[in-house]
Amino acid sequence: MKNLLFLIVLITISCSPQEYDLVILNGSIIDGNNKEAFQSDIGIKDGLIMKVGLVGKYTTRETIDASGLIVAPGFIDLHTHLEPLTNMPEAQSHVMQGVTTALGGPDGSSPWPFGAYLSKLDSTGVGLNVGYLVGHNTVRRNIMKLDNRAPTSAELDSMKLQIGQGMDEGAFGISTGLKYLPGTFSKVDEVIELSAVAADKGGFYTSHLREEGLGLLDAVAEAIDIGRKANIPIVLTHHKVVGKPMWGKSSQTLAMVDSANAAGLDIMIDQYPYTASHTGIGILIPTWARAGGNDEFKKRINDPQLRDSIKQGIIFNIINDRGGDDLNRVQFSRVRWNKDLEGKRLKDWALMEGLDPTVENGAELVIKAQLNGGANCIFHAMDEEDVKAIMKHPKTMIASDGRLNELGDGHPHPRAYSTFPRVLGHYARDEKVIPLHTAVHKMTGLPAERMGLTDRGVIEEGKQADITIFNAETIIDKATFLKPHQYPQGIIHVLVNGNLSVKEGQFLNQRNGEVLRGPAIK
Repeated sequence: MKNLLFLIVLITISCSPQEYDLVILNGSIIDGNNKEAFQSDIGIKDGLIMKVGLVGKYTTRETIDASGLIVAPGFIDLHTHLEPLTNMPEAQSHVMQGVTTALGGPDGSSPWPFGAYLSKLDSTGVGLNVGYLVGHNTVRRNIMKLDNRAPTSAELDSMKLQIGQGMDEGAFGISTGLKYLPGTFSKVDEVIELSAVAADKGGFYTSHLREEGLGLLDAVAEAIDIGRKANIPIVLTHHKVVGKPMWGKSSQTLAMVDSANAAGLDIMIDQYPYTASHTGIGILIPTWARAGGNDEFKKRINDPQLRDSIKQGIIFNIINDRGGDDLNRVQFSRVRWNKDLEGKRLKDWALMEGLDPTVENGAELVIKAQLNGGANCIFHAMDEEDVKAIMKHPKTMIASDGRLNELGDGHPHPRAYSTFPRVLGHYARDEKVIPLHTAVHKMTGLPAERMGLTDRGVIEEGKQADITIFNAETIIDKATFLKPHQYPQGIIHVLVNGNLSVKEGQFLNQRNGEVLRGPAIK
């Protein structure tokens, strides 16, 4: 009799419907592990993936029929300019392209004080999951301002303390911007010592390399050397080959990465899928000329001999580096002192000023722009074959280098709206550069591995329900260099921590994300 009662209880329990908050039915799942798609359902409860498989009997508040759609982990952007996050916490431009987690603090610049900033984000709420790196340039500026010199031992100790503080308060690692002020004034030994502090606390290192044009090979070697001597995992961030004289050299940089990994180092890459970069117009000016800030730059420009040296340096960079040897390759994106220039080229500005569009006149206009407070520009100075070669490399992850943006604000690089759909639609589907499941892996499982996120980046039971559902046949980037303010096509649903942030292609204006903290406080 007791056995019969026990059997009845078991049957009753097994026949009871499973309770879910949301169920995804009939999806073609690409799970982020670099495997082919498989058909399955997904049951979600309390923000977690509770079931991958036939859900059987269930009750749920919401059901998504994903028939004919790809169900993937939410995309993880390992290089994001999150500076506007406090003003646009819903992060629409990123969530609308399927991003559910973003890493800020790139290129050597990060919030400071670090922990206080993260606590503020905790209080206000965020539209996607965010983590941060602690920036070398930020810390160096805190201690040494924009001085062009080596630190004293006391200053180096102070920088070490701040890097350690950032890690203890939740940073995932250290970022450098060795092409930018003041990081460009640092020697490699300084960077190694600071990186070792982050390494001791479980962090990794990302670097805007010291050079991405003529000095690219030496800059990659420097990053690898930092990884070896600081014993820290490395990401060559937004890896690219800039300037016509260097086009095709990705074959050498990728071989260097392979050799370093074969020797036991841990070197990875991230990349955005465009042949144009984006940064301040000051990138064309020799770094020594900008030491001390814009006031010191003005003084040097007023010295005829120094001005001539500065101009010759700009001419060199226009011809050999970001300028692409053509004023038409430099496009203004944000110009606070002259909005009419936004979207136009350096060549257009020369003609507007009644000047011949020569490299020499272009250099004079670069000086004028910097004296007016600078400008952000898009530099069309990369080659498509290098982009494809870097994308194919097994250690390459997809990352936008995009800044959070609002429709109509400035003339941004299209990567701010379309990085991930462009890879999935243009490069994976149309160009067949990489398979679709590999593309998904490069924007989910691989960056999760780099960040040490064991609870995200793949679709598996027990993981956080960060999920992007898209149509593999229609997904495509719509933002262009002429008309950047366009959301992509083909992103159907986006879930952040199990809650819908995009539904049927419509942004829901939710703050479903959370502030993630790094290895030192886990």
